[in-house]
Amino acid sequence: MDISQVHIDVLCVGHAAYDLVFSVAHHPAEDEKISAEGLVSCGGGPAANAAVTVAKLGLKASFAGYLGQDIYGEKHFQELLEYGVRTDLIIRNASPTPLSAVLVKPDGKRALINYKGETKPLPSAAIDFSSVTPKAVLFDGHEPHLSKSLLERARREGIPCVLDAGSVHEGTIALMEQVDYLVCSEKFARQFAGDEMTALAQLAEVSPAIVITLGERGLIWRRGQERGALPAFTVTAIDTTGAGDAFHGAFAAAVSLGMNWADVLWYASAAGALCCTKTGARPGLPFQNEHQALFEQRKDSN
Repeated sequence: MDISQVHIDVLCVGHAAYDLVFSVAHHPAEDEKISAEGLVSCGGGPAANAAVTVAKLGLKASFAGYLGQDIYGEKHFQELLEYGVRTDLIIRNASPTPLSAVLVKPDGKRALINYKGETKPLPSAAIDFSSVTPKAVLFDGHEPHLSKSLLERARREGIPCVLDAGSVHEGTIALMEQVDYLVCSEKFARQFAGDEMTALAQLAEVSPAIVITLGERGLIWRRGQERGALPAFTVTAIDTTGAGDAFHGAFAAAVSLGMNWADVLWYASAAGALCCTKTGARPGLPFQNEHQALFEQRKDSN
């Protein structure tokens, strides 16, 4: 099928991994051996999770990035297909699929170990995007070479672009001044400027719209001369893994739908909050009905 004839709401470009999520009573100390109380295995990675979020919210999503030909790559590839994410733009070869081990405590706090082996970012010409015309593009910075050429085209054609800036690294620094929406984690803000308020002021000098997510404290934002804050939804957190990915995916989805600014923020916040209520990032990404119920709850209360 010619992908140019297929409507795409959000194209997500970046990292895909496979997650092994262990539920533990506490994070182990040095030389300590503990037993996990539960295990969830599923696909992961910021851009891949964002694509699944978009699909579960009822929109059409495509993921562009890398998966190995190993068992983890095959499991993740099949999972994307099951969720309805388009896989035409995935490159697969003999390099290993990145693997993450996640340790989750009863309070939802986590520790994460990621292994990429010799797997490198894809070269800029690895994927031909010429036949894809999405309503919005989400980058996570982990495929900087691919992202640069696509971002240049998106800017020429007026396609809004969102950057998931989870931490300060080569990819996020290279893209942060080029996107329409710079959506940062608290970690990125502190790495970049020491604290979130200083980061918000400094980032406003290089990006037209900035959001800094603060977990259970909600978020702060600045767009042009406007600024504000938004509280988090109140939920019982079981596992915070993937909450940021859900937020970014829903944020890009809301942008693709042409929502007003306030609704974009609430829409994304609802997805992030719901993701915290289940173990594992991928299982926690909300379906359209539960997400809409929480989103409408916010609207009804205002």
